[in-house]
Amino acid sequence: MVYKITKTFPEDEKYGLTSQFRRAAVSIPANIAEGYKKLSKADKLRFFNIAQGSLEECRYYIILSEGLKYINKEEENGLLEQINKASWYLNAYCNGVSNNNGIVR
Repeated sequence: MVYKITKTFPEDEKYGLTSQFRRAAVSIPANIAEGYKKLSKADKLRFFNIAQGSLEECRYYIILSEGLKYINKEEENGLLEQINKASWYLNAYCNGVSNNNGIVR
């Protein structure tokens, strides 16, 4: 969704908001994937926390984009709904890792 929506942003945002927004969006699943393969709880949770930070960064870019009128309220609400859903799942995953006694390191 981020790539689709940022295609409509002004050309002068190509190296600004568009680039930052896309990088933050890509960082979310990339850090989840990297954390997934880590062996210790601390390592896993470190990467998941970075993903959470990227989620919050995207939340800000969504609000900013609507404020700048690059997206409309409907698009903002759709993106925020996706962010909220991803955040809920990631938090639940982090809680599962934290409470898993099978991961001993």
